[in-house]
Amino acid sequence: MLALTRKKGESIILNNDIEISVLELRGDQVKIGINAPKEVPVYRKEVYLQIQKENEAASSPDSFAAIRGIL
Repeated sequence: MLALTRKKGESIILNNDIEISVLELRGDQVKIGINAPKEVPVYRKEVYLQIQKENEAASSPDSFAAIRGIL
């Protein structure tokens, strides 16, 4: 993991086309802005993990059996 120190108004660039900016600091919270191409999905980690969990559940053998029952 790369750890960087940034101040309000400063940014980092990823892969030449994704910019992550520090917008605001308030107590122990940091507000960030992400400027990325539309084709790059951006999720909060907890949302991403939930999507992965649901995708795994949908691809389980039980799910395929249920789909076959419908068809």
